[in-house]
Amino acid sequence: MTGAQIVIDALQKEGVDVIFGFPGGAILDVFDVLDRSPIKFILVRHEQGAAHAADGYARATGKVGVCMATSGPGATNLVTGIATAYMDSVPIVAFTGQVPTGMIGNDAFQEVAIVNITQSITKHNFLVKDVRDLPRIIKEAFYIARTGRPGPVLIDLPKDVQKSTLSDYKYPESVEIRSYKPIYDGHPLMIKKAIAAIERSERPVIYAGGGIIVSNASKELRELAERCDIPVTTTLLGLGAFPETHPLSLKMLGMHGTQYANFAINEADLLIAIGARFDDRVTGKISEFAPNAKDIIHIDIDPSAISKNVKVSIPVVGDCKRTLQKILKNIKPLKHTAWVERCKEWKKQYPLKFKDDDILRPQYVIEQVYKLTKGEAIIVTEVGQHQMWAAHYYNYTKPRTFLSSGGLGTMGYGFPAAIGAQAAFPDKMVIDIAGDGSIQMNIQELATVSSYNLPVKIVVINNHYLGMVRQWQELFYGRNYAYTCLRRRADCPPFCQGSRPECPEFIPDFVKLAEAYGVVGLRAMRKEEVVPALQKAFETPKPALVDCWVYEEENVFPMIPAGASIKQMIGGMA
Repeated sequence: MTGAQIVIDALQKEGVDVIFGFPGGAILDVFDVLDRSPIKFILVRHEQGAAHAADGYARATGKVGVCMATSGPGATNLVTGIATAYMDSVPIVAFTGQVPTGMIGNDAFQEVAIVNITQSITKHNFLVKDVRDLPRIIKEAFYIARTGRPGPVLIDLPKDVQKSTLSDYKYPESVEIRSYKPIYDGHPLMIKKAIAAIERSERPVIYAGGGIIVSNASKELRELAERCDIPVTTTLLGLGAFPETHPLSLKMLGMHGTQYANFAINEADLLIAIGARFDDRVTGKISEFAPNAKDIIHIDIDPSAISKNVKVSIPVVGDCKRTLQKILKNIKPLKHTAWVERCKEWKKQYPLKFKDDDILRPQYVIEQVYKLTKGEAIIVTEVGQHQMWAAHYYNYTKPRTFLSSGGLGTMGYGFPAAIGAQAAFPDKMVIDIAGDGSIQMNIQELATVSSYNLPVKIVVINNHYLGMVRQWQELFYGRNYAYTCLRRRADCPPFCQGSRPECPEFIPDFVKLAEAYGVVGLRAMRKEEVVPALQKAFETPKPALVDCWVYEEENVFPMIPAGASIKQMIGGMA
C-alpha cells in the first residue's frame, strides 16, 4: 500500500466517519484515495473552518475530530483552530501535506515548518520521514489526542511519504508510549482527605469545569451534589455538565457569571473544583478568590493544572468520572440546609435580568430561542457579548449541548464548529448564536452549509459593534468607541461615542448575503418580529440565517473588571 492508502485505511480503522478540509498540491495523493473511500469529506471554504469544524464535531460527540489541509498556507490557516482546540482540551487530529523530505529546509514552494509552528499549541506533533513509521504514528496520534487531558495532534505528511509503498502494512492494535502514561485513578489518601473535607464543611460549593464533560462524569456530578446537598456552579465550558434547571444550580461563575454564583464562591468554606483550571476569567484577583475556603479540593487529570493558578490543599490527580465514583462509594449523605437556603435567597435577590420594554434587546432573542427549542438544541457560539448572553439566558441541562471557544476566545469559531456538530448529528437542531463581528470571520462557510444542505441555523445578534470591546471602551476608556463601530467609514470623525442619525448604513446586508449563498435569510428589527422569524428559520429543512438588529449599547452584566475581585462586581441591567 502507498502512504496515502495507509492514511485512509488507518482512519477507517480509527472509526473516522467524516473529515473536514481543503485540498492542495502537497496532499493530493491522500485526497485521491479519500475520494474512493466510504469516509465522508466536507469541503470547507477556508482551512480555519476545517479545524473549527473538526473541533465542533469532537465537542459534540466526544470522538476525535479530523481535519486535513495542504502545506504552507493551508497548514498555517489551521493554526488558529488548532490553538483553540488546545486551550479547550479538544481531541482533534490534523493532517497537513508537506514538500518532499529531500526538499525540506530549502524554502521550497509552499513549504513551512508546521511542526515547529504548532509545537506550543499541540499536545504532540509528528513529521513523518519514513512510510514504515506511518501506521504507528497515526495510531499514536489518535491515542494521544483522546486520552488523558485530550488535545490536538498534528501529522505532517511529506509528498514522497504519501507516494512510498509499504509491502507488509499492518495497522497496530495497541499503543505503548513509555513517556506518556496518563493517571486515571486518584491517590486513595487524597480521595480520603477530600471526603473528610466535604463531610466537615458547612458551606461547600462545587466548581465544575469542562473536564466533567470530557470524562462523561455529569451523572456522577449530579449524584454527588444531590447526596451531599451542595450547590454547583460551572465554568463557561462546563455549561451542561449540571442541569441549570436544578434547584442546586448556581449557573456560571466568574467575570460574567451570576452574582449569586460569585457570592457563593466568596462565602464558601470549601471549594470543590472538578475538571477546571482556575482560569483568570473565573478567579479575578487571585489573592481574593474564595477567601473563606478553609480547603480547596482540586480534581483534574492534568497534574500540571494542579496549583498552577490557585494553591490547593487537597490535590487529586485523576479522571473526574473515576474519582467521583470512588468518592460516591464512601461518602455519606449530607445536609447543608441553611447554606442552600442562603444561596436560594441570593438567586431571588440577584437574578439575571434585562429591561422588559419595547426595545429589541439581545437577551430577549436568546430567551425566545430557548423557548422555541425547549432547551433541546445544540447551541454553538462565536465570541463576544452574544456568547455571554447565550450562556446566561439559555438553560443547559445536558452535556455537549453548548459549544464555545473558551480559553482562546476565538472570533469566527462558532459557525464552522456548528457545521461540525451538524455533520455529527444531522437530525438535531444546531444553532450558531453569533455576533455581527464574529460571524464575518468565517462567513464564507455559508457556501459549505448550502452545498451540503447542512441545516445549521445562524442567529446574528447584530448591534453594529464589536460589542464586548465596545463595552470595555464604555466602562474603562471614557466611552471612546475607537474602531469598534462596524458602520465606520474613512470619513467618520474621530472619538466616536455612539451612533448618530447621520451614521452610514451597516455593511453587509446579511439577508442578501445569505440568499446569495443559497441560504434562507430573515431579519427581525422589532421585538414582535423575533418569534415569527425564528419559527420560520427553525421550521425550514435548509440552513437559515436570522439577522436580529438589537439595541446597540446593551451591556453584559454582571461583570467583574479584569484583575478585580468579587467585591468590585458590577451588577444590574445595561
